Amino acid sequence: MHRNQSKPGSLIDPFGRRVEYVRLSVTDKCNLRCFYCLPEGFKGFEEPGHWLRFDEIERVVGAFAELGVRRVRITGGEPLVRKGLPHLVGRLADLPGVDDLSLSTNATLLARHAQSLQQAGITRINVSLDSLRPERFKEITGGRLAPVLEGLMAAKAAGFAPIKLNMLALRGINDDEFEAMVEFCLEHGFTLRFIETMPVGSTGRHASEHYLDLQVVKQRLAQRFELIPGVMPGGGPARYVRVRGTDLRIGFITPISQHFCETCNRVRLAVDGTLYLCLGQDHKYELRPLLRQGISDAGLKEAILEALTLKPERHEFKEHPGQVVRFMSMTGG
Repeated sequence: MHRNQSKPGSLIDPFGRRVEYVRLSVTDKCNLRCFYCLPEGFKGFEEPGHWLRFDEIERVVGAFAELGVRRVRITGGEPLVRKGLPHLVGRLADLPGVDDLSLSTNATLLARHAQSLQQAGITRINVSLDSLRPERFKEITGGRLAPVLEGLMAAKAAGFAPIKLNMLALRGINDDEFEAMVEFCLEHGFTLRFIETMPVGSTGRHASEHYLDLQVVKQRLAQRFELIPGVMPGGGPARYVRVRGTDLRIGFITPISQHFCETCNRVRLAVDGTLYLCLGQDHKYELRPLLRQGISDAGLKEAILEALTLKPERHEFKEHPGQVVRFMSMTGG
């Protein structure tokens, strides 16, 4: 362990990367069944009694903040199925050091919660949206498109900025909609991000049959839109361009074709208190038993520092695509 890690702002992994971003899963349950995430009929969710309680989540996030973490993204599963989420948001927003509190959602329940989430302290929202065609959306997710669009408009009306749409690029499934999604984002002032498929769990490996190199997507978009270099604030790995003459940023998240492991700045806290140190590896550290055994705040920070020593240098999606067997919803998006 690095001796300087006990100082605030010095959460450094064994490869010299500063960790300042926690992706916090508040549930592994979801009200959609995207074929690349959860199998149809899947019921192997974590028991609610194993979920971290709000006070436990607050303690862990507070410990991370004292160690220098500034960004927290609330994820799932679908986080809005967790009862009382705006209350948790308010508690996390009040923690000293948490400067950026954001949310990833499928937006199906966002219309009824957008205002309360904004008032509680969420400033930025990412929405997964792989198709603008109702029938295709249903084929991909098992759900209805209309509530998602309603949720997006409610988030826009509530004043969230930016609102980022995450579109998984799926060859042979939605690769005829990329330009339409750009136009949709231009119309509504959203940011668009394309994501490559990853072999996480059996569903992810199935989706990888539809893998599409985003360099190809970028070249195709450049034939219709004038793309110039762009930047976007935030803690994520997307590489951005901007459509000339507009404010639209288009990001490309490329874990396969151009991995960004050398700049990885994040860890993932699953709803059951498991700290995952890499999306593409099985390195993990169990915090829930320590919390329920009454660990002190100082001990909790020491446990986080110990966990960080397990963070691997990189994923091995290409070398060992079958290595990660857990579903994405178990890890936290």
